[in-house]
Amino acid sequence: MATMTSLIGLINKIQRACTVLGDHGGEGLSLWEALPSVAVVGGQSSGKSSVLESVVGRDFLPRGSGIVTRRPLVLQLHKTEDGQEYAEFLHIPRRRFTDFAAVRKEIADETDRITGKTKQISNIPIQLSIYSPNVVNLTLIDLPGLTKVAVEGQDESIVEDIENMVRTYVEKPNCIILAISPANQDIATSDAIKLAKEVDPAGERTFGVVTKLDLMDKGTNAVDVLEGRSYRLQHPWVGIVNRSQADINKNVDMIVARKKEREYFETSPEYGHLAHKMGSEYLAKLLSQHLELVIRQKIPSIIALINKTIDELNAELDRIGRPIAVDSGAQLYTILEMCRAFDKVFKEHLDGGRPGGDKIYGVFDHQLPAALKKLPFDRHLALKNVQKVVMEADGYQPHLIAPEQGYRRLIDGSISYFKGPAEASVDAVHFVLKELVRKSIVATEELKRFPTLSNDIAAAANESLEKFREESRKTVLRLVDMESSYLTVEFFRKIHLEPEKNLNAPNAPNRGGSTIDNTDNHLRKIGSNVNAYIGMVCETLKNSIPKAVVYCQVREAKRSLLNRFYIQVGRKEKEKLGAMLDEDPALMEKRGQLAKRLELYKQARDDIDSVAWK
Repeated sequence: MATMTSLIGLINKIQRACTVLGDHGGEGLSLWEALPSVAVVGGQSSGKSSVLESVVGRDFLPRGSGIVTRRPLVLQLHKTEDGQEYAEFLHIPRRRFTDFAAVRKEIADETDRITGKTKQISNIPIQLSIYSPNVVNLTLIDLPGLTKVAVEGQDESIVEDIENMVRTYVEKPNCIILAISPANQDIATSDAIKLAKEVDPAGERTFGVVTKLDLMDKGTNAVDVLEGRSYRLQHPWVGIVNRSQADINKNVDMIVARKKEREYFETSPEYGHLAHKMGSEYLAKLLSQHLELVIRQKIPSIIALINKTIDELNAELDRIGRPIAVDSGAQLYTILEMCRAFDKVFKEHLDGGRPGGDKIYGVFDHQLPAALKKLPFDRHLALKNVQKVVMEADGYQPHLIAPEQGYRRLIDGSISYFKGPAEASVDAVHFVLKELVRKSIVATEELKRFPTLSNDIAAAANESLEKFREESRKTVLRLVDMESSYLTVEFFRKIHLEPEKNLNAPNAPNRGGSTIDNTDNHLRKIGSNVNAYIGMVCETLKNSIPKAVVYCQVREAKRSLLNRFYIQVGRKEKEKLGAMLDEDPALMEKRGQLAKRLELYKQARDDIDSVAWK
């Protein structure tokens, strides 16, 4: 099995890497949050900072009135064997601080950098590592002190803001709570204990610390608290005697202060029997041992979280696309793969797997029939126009039996009206196909990383659609012209065999009427016959125009929408291929972040495996 020290050191290393990559927040449980650590919680002036300095053995934290800790301080302690003692900040890499007064100033300056010189707070942590022979391996998080009232210069919400920040840490199931309470305050009113009780009602994650034992009123003591009778926790209470203000003013060395603290407990009549379980040194060892135990217990769940996150990161990288190779063959392959992905989505729109293709049917089922119904045949075949056309067709020699030329001119004129709806159907389907191209570009996930290629594919697809539209327009106009070029003779033969109907009075035949009436009836019959023929032609075109449009536009779009583009791409040089695969900078940055996080998680898994199961 691995040594406990190496486990804590490894966890510290992983936490630092998580902080660098910003992997310490967001929805769900991040790796940073899953790693066990100790959150130091207490009210203002509870002695929280003094406890931390006692544990470290150095005077390094800013002091003052009101809220001094305004950003979380992630404090990682590393025990050294070579006697060296120094500090490092994550935001100033490769710089060692050996002067701890400079460490204090840097904490204050870095706090002000985010919050300004106000009394506001920020949840962005400061990460500090201290290497010393006088510490145990441990990770502590110093949080802003809980308060009940806002002071001058603070928002009224500061009380709630601080509590919410503290809660985000202590509510995590792997967080060990170090609840600091001053001895000269009733434990029942302790802010730290109250909050710890809410998030850890069983007291399984909470360690109680009582400070300022030497400042209690004469004749009182905290034995009931320290022995767990006032408030019971699963872990032992620890008493601490901090440096006095006089010692702080005199810059009494922390190692000397530790010695004084030991002497206080050993010689105290109230706490002498507990001396071996009191003091900052004992507290540090107790927390270190417990943290080591928790880490070992949590290793399976940490590994499970790491594996789950690795799978999610791989899936996300697959979704947005892996980096593209630089050789032209790989670039051409990528472009063709993107084209195939787009083409697949486009066909799904047409075939019904995605919405949009049904609009083409709407053109044939609604728009075309409606346009055909609005054609002005009633005006074209009105009595006066029929008479005019027939007379002009006859010229100087009136027809003898049936005005064939007049019939042909009336039919040709009527059929020409079909060109408008035919072309309108072509255009309507063209616009539907263009919209489907746009939607398909947007819906093709693989293309989102390549805006230039997306534009090129869209332009090539629209260019092809224009060619299909032109061919479709020629075809439907040919269909209309065909109806004019050869009339269905059988239709008129059948009409000739039908008995004549009185077009003037439907209920009474006209016998021996005037010449004018006979002429009008004759012209009406011509108009009626042409109208009937045009009705037949209309039914034919209503069926054949959609067939032609689908054949020339929809079918070709499915078969060869990008054929010309493929040919053009195959002729491009490497530099131009690379330009087509120019990615969105934001996406490239996202991929880079994902790749770094993936590497972090893989390295963390390997490191934990190599250390934990030896």
